[in-house]
Amino acid sequence: MSGSPSPGPAPPSPGAARLARWVGLAGAVLLTVAGWLGGALPRAATPARGLGDEPWTVALWLVGTSLLVGAWWALRRGAPSTRWAYRTAGLWALPLLAAPPLGSRDVYSYACQGWAYAHGVDPYLNGVAEAGCPWVDAVAPIWRDTPAPYGPFFVLLAALAVTLGGGLVGAIVAFRLFAVAGVLLTAVCLVGLARAAGVPTRRAAWLALAGPLVGVHLIAGAHNDAVMLGLLTLGLLVLVRRPGRPGPLLLAGALLGLAVTVKATAVVVLPFAALAAVHGRHTVRALLRDGGWLAGGVIGAVAVTSLLSGLGLGWVGGLTRSGDSEQWTSPPTAVGFVVDYAGGLAGREPGAVPVTRAAALLLLAVLVAALWWRAWSGLRRASGVGQRVARPDAARPRAALLGAGLALAATVALAPVFHPWYATWPLVLLAVAAARTTWFVAPCAAAAFLALPDGTNLARFSKAPGALAMTALAAGLAVWGLLRLRRTGGARPD
Repeated sequence: MSGSPSPGPAPPSPGAARLARWVGLAGAVLLTVAGWLGGALPRAATPARGLGDEPWTVALWLVGTSLLVGAWWALRRGAPSTRWAYRTAGLWALPLLAAPPLGSRDVYSYACQGWAYAHGVDPYLNGVAEAGCPWVDAVAPIWRDTPAPYGPFFVLLAALAVTLGGGLVGAIVAFRLFAVAGVLLTAVCLVGLARAAGVPTRRAAWLALAGPLVGVHLIAGAHNDAVMLGLLTLGLLVLVRRPGRPGPLLLAGALLGLAVTVKATAVVVLPFAALAAVHGRHTVRALLRDGGWLAGGVIGAVAVTSLLSGLGLGWVGGLTRSGDSEQWTSPPTAVGFVVDYAGGLAGREPGAVPVTRAAALLLLAVLVAALWWRAWSGLRRASGVGQRVARPDAARPRAALLGAGLALAATVALAPVFHPWYATWPLVLLAVAAARTTWFVAPCAAAAFLALPDGTNLARFSKAPGALAMTALAAGLAVWGLLRLRRTGGARPD
């Protein structure tokens, strides 16, 4: 079921590649310096102070981000070689490993949630302030009174980090090591996934590992999204390498289940993973048989971690508070803001944000189902269902991987909240499966500019104009998508 990767566009010239490598490294160094001058250091978190404060820090941050984004963008069609891509991504990560937490204060929330659990407090029932965490002042004020929105496996990891770290700084180091392990695991799996999908490995490795969101937010920011992605990619690699075999299917399901118990977002990948689990003809019987083994692994991992932690399914309730933050960077939230603005002009206060968010989640369910059906129908045709002899199709894993990447992209676009590191979810899978790249690389490049080193979101300073611009963009893309769908008759958007 594996295909040889297509060669893709010609590699960049040696001179252009060298220039991009050193420009990106300079950007990473500037970001690290900016982080030490004004990053999310372990001190009391305060509300956003404004762009006028610490202008040199902001300037260094924006210049460093521009250099890193520009170097990544310049080679978006592929690095000179896969090895070159790995080496350059590692080179750019080195200074960021020495940086304080960048772009977010979430790692302090992780530490306090781990501390609470290690001290016998249920993090799904109590906020970190109520739990008595000694580092609560370092947590962003908005998250001090909210329960943990992460699954039980990550809560266990958080408690382990706090226990091994022995203090806040040690815990942060442990969380960063977990994040680096997740990125390395993703790196190990990328080549196999790209080859299975017939995508150039030098392009997939570059896009998925060298992007500024990976270095700044996954590595320096120590976000648990790195752990989720590492588990997801390993589970998917097992599926595309060993479809139809009970043992590997159970293992892959367990890995995917662990990913879900880090961040529940991973659940949208499961329907497409079931497609990758099928060996041979994609019939309903084969889907139920192979998908059943996969589901057994997923359920087993969720059950074991929930029971082992002693927290049960309480983590599901914590998800409801993740939408407390309201920023126009989430399209549904931006549309709600615009409706509220229009209502205000008419002398009313419609309170549209909860409504637009709920509508977006319904739309997301419809889109994921449509993407799955399209992938399923294509795989049935490719495997020769209804014919005497199955037609071999080297790109069959690509349909499942691309569908999963598109489902994650839809999740990011329609979620109630958007943070820059969320864009890494679809980035990794689309890097190994999509034929065209600009449409998903450009938003990731733009997202890199949204956060300042101390975690301040620039969206806070442009609420009204940002909401109007995002609503106009969302409406324009929706119209364009409908027209394209009608013109192409439903051709796959890759």
